[in-house]
Amino acid sequence: MSRITVDGLTKHYGETVALNDVSFEIPSGEFVIVLGVSGSGKSTLLRCMNGLTPITSGEVRIDGTPVTQPRNDTAMIFQQHNIIGQLSAYGNALTGALNRNGFLQSILQFQSQADKYQALQALETVGLLDEARQRASQMSGGQQQRVGIARALVQNPDIMLADEPVASLDPGSAQQVMGYLRTAAERRGLTSVSSLHQVNLARKFGERFIGLRDGEKVFDGYRDEVTMDVIDEIYGDIDTEGMFAETDEDTESEATA
Repeated sequence: MSRITVDGLTKHYGETVALNDVSFEIPSGEFVIVLGVSGSGKSTLLRCMNGLTPITSGEVRIDGTPVTQPRNDTAMIFQQHNIIGQLSAYGNALTGALNRNGFLQSILQFQSQADKYQALQALETVGLLDEARQRASQMSGGQQQRVGIARALVQNPDIMLADEPVASLDPGSAQQVMGYLRTAAERRGLTSVSSLHQVNLARKFGERFIGLRDGEKVFDGYRDEVTMDVIDEIYGDIDTEGMFAETDEDTESEATA
């Protein structure tokens, strides 16, 4: 497990300020959700934390070491699943060992028995062991995102970042994906940060919440502290009616996740 420190993080795209002096610490093993509307800086924050986007000023540190490029111990799950449609769920999960085996070995599945067993374990963690041989292109969006989580787990990360992992999914699939994401983090003891804009979904699965608005941190607290005043601070004039409501579909989906 790893501790994440974000210290005065600022990111400019030309004259546009995507992040402005954002600071927080995440202890090892904590499950954190970043809330905010589109354009609030959530994706930029996660990409800076993963070393995918250069920082204008400030610093991101993992266990005291500055992040300057992508790290093998940090896995990233994207909104677009980025899986290989022609491969099976198992084959896609195996590509998580790419950093250990190289691209050609991973595609041809010339990995060690340990890596292959890990891929099956990861698929079991996300509830897809029975679909291991199914071609990814024939799977639903929710299943494909769960394959993406399995691939991330095969990477053997200490940190798992997920950028809007359920944005393109229907409510039932979103519930399942977040449930499996939480389960994976708990089983592996991972430090996990996910970005979401759905407050009701975030409250079901999150422990701690960081709110961004116009690139600035406006909230950092835990579930019981996420009041309507906090939501108004994060979301501004956007209609938040129903964001806290739990529907029958939500409850049923959570139970099956």
